[in-house]
Amino acid sequence: MAHQFISTAFTPEVLLAQEAYYGRSQKVPPAPGPDEMGAQEEVFIQRRDSFYVASVNADGWPYIQHRGGPRGFLKFLDAHTLGFADLAGNRQLLTTGNVAANDRVALFLMDYARRERLKLMGHAEVISAQANRALAAALAPEGVPVRLVERMFRIRVTGFDWNCPKYITPRFTAEEVERAAAPLRSRIAELEAQLKAKI
Repeated sequence: MAHQFISTAFTPEVLLAQEAYYGRSQKVPPAPGPDEMGAQEEVFIQRRDSFYVASVNADGWPYIQHRGGPRGFLKFLDAHTLGFADLAGNRQLLTTGNVAANDRVALFLMDYARRERLKLMGHAEVISAQANRALAAALAPEGVPVRLVERMFRIRVTGFDWNCPKYITPRFTAEEVERAAAPLRSRIAELEAQLKAKI
């Protein structure tokens, strides 16, 4: 767990809850500045084809949205910055509106098959695709025309944390299942051919 994430997440109320339930609280180390993502985080982020983003509206209500796209649609821009293109959807714009009132967001990135989870906190800004065509082109997912990008989200990551895998239920994509089943199908076909030859 990186220091800025601890400093942000472990509020006095959280520490009191830890003391009440467990008799002690975790130490909060000093955080000299934003946590810096490295190669491990970059590779993990670039391999994701979905994530969850949490925001808070002007009334203080949290909202969680699932975002999906081709693998790598969430772009690692640098050690402190992520970005993604927002395409035409249901036109509710809940996260977009929430960020206008409160730019704090949290992201959950899941690898269910490997039971890995990366949590990130940061400040988001929404950028019009019409006003910044170069950024729209840079953030457009592979194979998606830039004209379909309506706006972009740029997130300045302040902290991140890797979770333990204990309660992550393994789940697999259709692609992962197909890859695992391919040798079995090949072996079945081979055995069927041998049986047929003997008849």
